[in-house]
Amino acid sequence: MSNSTYVLDDKLLASTGQRFLNYILDTAVVFVLVFCLGIFLALLATLLGLPGLLSWLENISTLEDRLLFILIHIIYYVFTEGLFGRSVGKLITGTVVVDENGLKPTFDIILKRSLCRIIPFDGLSFFGSRGWHDSLSDTYVVNKKDLEEELKTFHEFNLIGTSEVI
Repeated sequence: MSNSTYVLDDKLLASTGQRFLNYILDTAVVFVLVFCLGIFLALLATLLGLPGLLSWLENISTLEDRLLFILIHIIYYVFTEGLFGRSVGKLITGTVVVDENGLKPTFDIILKRSLCRIIPFDGLSFFGSRGWHDSLSDTYVVNKKDLEEELKTFHEFNLIGTSEVI
């Protein structure tokens, strides 16, 4: 068996349109999650008789609202990309997050990638290149099917000349 390591080819990178659609879809999912959390907390406060929580929900400040959105945003990406390598947006567009060898990134890298998303204007940084959260975490968003075909071809090519064990 060959000791060579697969290195990602730039032709597999997701298009700017796919990246933008990922951003729009994932942001919509996060808004829905924040809305559902608000409803859940309001129901919980009502059922358990917690007037302080209900009052806080009714009078939440802009800063608290933004911080809550950022927290849910980070948790969403850490959970979806950490477990599955892809968010809802990536699932819909057929893309996946990988490292330079085409493998699913470690949890630490996904956490770093998710935290980098709170950099102002990061959501639009992929228009110029890979995106800051990709560059800083050494990750790539690629077309899943194309990557699978490329990896299969790479591994089959590496089997040429090796003796088969029967």
